[in-house]
Amino acid sequence: MRGEYCVGGASFLSFVALLLLIFVHVGQINTSLVPHGIAMAKVDTSGFGQALSEAILDPDQGLYTTNYTSPLGQRNGLRQIYEFGLYSYCAYVNSSAGTCTNRTIADNFEPYVAMTSDMFTNYSQYSDTMFANTTFINSSYLAYNSRVAYYFILLGTIFATIALFTGVARRAMLFFISTASSIIAALFILIGAAIWTSIVKKCEGVNTWEISQLNGGIISGIIVSYGSGIYLAWAAFACLAAATVPYMVSCCTFRG
Repeated sequence: MRGEYCVGGASFLSFVALLLLIFVHVGQINTSLVPHGIAMAKVDTSGFGQALSEAILDPDQGLYTTNYTSPLGQRNGLRQIYEFGLYSYCAYVNSSAGTCTNRTIADNFEPYVAMTSDMFTNYSQYSDTMFANTTFINSSYLAYNSRVAYYFILLGTIFATIALFTGVARRAMLFFISTASSIIAALFILIGAAIWTSIVKKCEGVNTWEISQLNGGIISGIIVSYGSGIYLAWAAFACLAAATVPYMVSCCTFRG
């Protein structure tokens, strides 16, 4: 009976981890309720317009758009909120109305490019100068690391699936496979979540970045923050790490 409890507990933890990872993968693939609520990173630009106006001593006319259906990346106007997933990003003119880019495997995390591609050229030229030497503008660094993190999370999801389905069969060899798969999945998810945590943390430097020295310094008005997808990834890692113990006990004690 004890062995059945071990297998049941490990299977439950693997199932929860896999469910969490599925949610991570669907984040920002569209603007419906569940995907909209899950993102790896969020960028709130609602205060940038005022900061820019104060910095260049000119009203921010035409900086933002209120048309949430207009395509992204076509210089149709900045959106208030940008949320980034693993396969695409979405931009919103308020808390709910927005549109998304086309889905791409290992979509690059490039928040600055996403913003400036929606601005008129004159505003983006100002921004290039204001955000120079920040991680936020270093798109090549962010894109590379987000792609690497994506593949670790994808591989972790695959191994978590293997661990779940091999762990339900009462065979010593399959228990060994489920144990190994759970360990590998936990390691890959750990790496992927850590990379995403690191790059978003570095981007948060823009939150307090001064874009001008006028009036004692003008803060950017941009707020970068972690999305719920990162927390889900860390929770999935915890579940997989916990599942390795009962899987290992089953592997070492099962006789059949």
